[in-house]
Amino acid sequence: MVTYESDDGAWTVLADKSRRSIVLALADGEQTVGELAATLPISQPAVSQHLKVLKGLGLVSDRPDGARRRYRLNEHGVAALRDQLDTFWRRTLENLEQHMEEER
Repeated sequence: MVTYESDDGAWTVLADKSRRSIVLALADGEQTVGELAATLPISQPAVSQHLKVLKGLGLVSDRPDGARRRYRLNEHGVAALRDQLDTFWRRTLENLEQHMEEER
């Protein structure tokens, strides 16, 4: 059984093309499982399983809407990913700057 509890868990989960497609679709706004499945080449049960994983990592949240659930991106989870990317780029640029100064 694969678990996603490491610090890079969200990145590992987003390596899956279907999950990335779901995240991109939810960037446009809330959707139900059926609405997501209608635009993806995977079944409704598969979409539900992917949403369960994304929700478990805090990247997606849901709310009841009658007999359905509407899914949306969790702004805190997405902000955490952005913070990681910002840290990565800041360190990369600092290292590049240091390397260039050493070359002079």
